[in-house]
Amino acid sequence: MKQTSPSRSVLGRLPGEVLAPGTVGYAEAAATLFAAGTPDLVVRPRDAAGVAAAVRHATAAGLAVTVRSGGHSMAGLSTHTDGMVIDLRNLHDVQVLDRARRRVRIGAGATWGSVAAALAWYGLGLTAGDTREVGVGGLTLGGGIGWLVRRHGLAIDSLTAVDLVTADGEPLHADAEQHGDLFWALRGGGGNFGVVTSFEFTAQPVTTVHFGTIAYRSADLTRLMAGWRELTQASDENLTTILNLMPGVPGPSTATLQCCHAGADPDAAAAALRPFRALAPVSADTVRAMPYADVLEACPALPPGARMEMRNALVPALDDAMTRAIADLHADGAAIGLRGLGGAVARVAPDATAYAHRDAEALVVAGAMLPPGTPPRLAAAPLARWSAVADQARGAYVNFLGTATDADVASVYPPATYRRLAGVKRRYDPGNVFRRTHNIRPERG
Repeated sequence: MKQTSPSRSVLGRLPGEVLAPGTVGYAEAAATLFAAGTPDLVVRPRDAAGVAAAVRHATAAGLAVTVRSGGHSMAGLSTHTDGMVIDLRNLHDVQVLDRARRRVRIGAGATWGSVAAALAWYGLGLTAGDTREVGVGGLTLGGGIGWLVRRHGLAIDSLTAVDLVTADGEPLHADAEQHGDLFWALRGGGGNFGVVTSFEFTAQPVTTVHFGTIAYRSADLTRLMAGWRELTQASDENLTTILNLMPGVPGPSTATLQCCHAGADPDAAAAALRPFRALAPVSADTVRAMPYADVLEACPALPPGARMEMRNALVPALDDAMTRAIADLHADGAAIGLRGLGGAVARVAPDATAYAHRDAEALVVAGAMLPPGTPPRLAAAPLARWSAVADQARGAYVNFLGTATDADVASVYPPATYRRLAGVKRRYDPGNVFRRTHNIRPERG
């Protein structure tokens, strides 16, 4: 049952900006890129103390807490239909703590575009989201796949410490020495264990990269996928690529390769990309040297009333059976993105973090843009054959979930990882207060 709106006296006692239904700004605060929520309360704390006060109020009032960083959850999980949303947008500082050791502290409400711009002054960078507006908090807690992933690993592979507020409203510092079990869970387990207020990373030396798109003229998409796989397996680890297959609307499908070579040497970048340029006849090539911060582009807004259906899978091998399944899905009208993994990601032990699928060869993402009023029968058609891909997959990437059912969550984590996460959830959030990225159900007994 929907709870009644908080009284004005309650709103006045909470620090920071507080918005309830009917107040100016509430509708914008309750909405995210992919969802329009109706929470009982949206709180925008100014600091960690304000976060703690909001959590204590939520716990006392029996309000479940949803946390918003950048608001880019594809499943709409950065808002909710009830409870309290804690919006971290004011916790956005980027500090270089030790330039020689490359230690940086970043507020959980910062966006990756602002982080990249701030760190660029120091010749530093981190594996980040694909667009400027993606939040540091959500991407990091889910693992963090980005344009430097093959060279420098996931965002969590550079993470050294986390400050958060627990379910009882107390501040806590977690790293490899303190609360090590919690630190393990925070690296890939999503926002289930508290409200993170800041992260500490060891940033990487990153200045100029070679980035852009190569467009192919090719009708044989199956052969293109097979060639891309072979080249990715053998490629320079500085190079991360995404092969995009877009359905024609109307007309033939298009194939493009997005590329990021994490190095300033133009000869090295040209050598790494040369075999990819020979995969098929090239119709356009925009790859050029640029500052790493410029790689992150603005996220396009969805047309009014439109929605995006999204699925993803981490696959152990892009073999013939998987390639056929992807080709069939694309033939039904799904847009496909194949992101190469391996490299630095695969050199971390699968049980070292809650992101366990270290041996995945690629991330397969399938999506369909649905215009306003699309009938259910037509809405399901582009992704109707997704199960043929999912059945061959190793798991899924939590940050790209399009829905968050129990089955979806089960697809993300191997059973042993899930059991361990559930134990951490039981210890740090026994009342199940937090429900941000997805809900790891606490073990009972």
